[in-house]
Amino acid sequence: MPAPNVAGFHARDEAPSQSATEPAGRPPLRAVPANGDLAGTAAVKGHVLLADVTVSYGKVPAVRGVALDLAPHSVHAIIGPSGCGKTSLLRAMNRMIELTPGAHVSGRVELDGRDIYAADVHAPRVRRVVGMVFQRPNPFPSMSIADNVSAGLRLGGGRRRGVDLNQVIETSLRRAALWDQVKDRLKSKAMTLSGGQQQRLCIARALAVEPSVLLMDEPCSSLDQIATRKIEELIRELSRSITIVIVTHNLQQAARVSDTTALFLVDDDDRHGYLVESGTTERIFNGASNELTREYVSGRFG
Repeated sequence: MPAPNVAGFHARDEAPSQSATEPAGRPPLRAVPANGDLAGTAAVKGHVLLADVTVSYGKVPAVRGVALDLAPHSVHAIIGPSGCGKTSLLRAMNRMIELTPGAHVSGRVELDGRDIYAADVHAPRVRRVVGMVFQRPNPFPSMSIADNVSAGLRLGGGRRRGVDLNQVIETSLRRAALWDQVKDRLKSKAMTLSGGQQQRLCIARALAVEPSVLLMDEPCSSLDQIATRKIEELIRELSRSITIVIVTHNLQQAARVSDTTALFLVDDDDRHGYLVESGTTERIFNGASNELTREYVSGRFG
């Protein structure tokens, strides 16, 4: 794979005020440095490390004791049956889990060596560095196609001085493989697009703020085969410059698009999710060391 162009993170020079969504009792959070560097290096690269991560709702763990090392500029698939904590883990990777009342995370989630849950890291800025695309397309229905793409810059405080919004919109739509289809109707409502186009619009919106990691929660579950193929092609292309973590129930999709795969199952006794095995996708699907993994990917259960 050729050397990627690293997508850096850019924040406003001024520190934001405390977000209304921050958990009560957490000390005041200061901004990530204005150069967007969470790790203290020259640029955010997109290396995600999970160390003994447990995600709980109240006193009930959804997924427990997860350790994963997700290399930058790769596609990492998370597979497993419903209820094993896949989405909870995904939302813990960019602190969206904090928006759910009663949810909390223990352990350590690192981006390029920096703990994203440290008291001096501002959660909304983490969510711009680590973007997210949801299961169903969720464009803002009252906004135009162009305004949807620029919404993160306009509403989330990510706009930099001197940035040409028109250029950001075009670049983001091109990266999402949507520009040629919408360039002549940028002022049309986003809801005039097909389902697959809406999902690519949501990807363009996430790309506009220049994330280094993109989380995708079942991004093709509501799409037809043609739209799914386009999204999968887009995932592979985007992985040249950003890290992608995708939750999917579709084993064939995981095998097609990912470089590594992690299987999660549910503990029969405690009913929490846990990591069974992770490794290269080739090994997980064709030479897994754990019998449960071999049985799951062969379709014997799940």
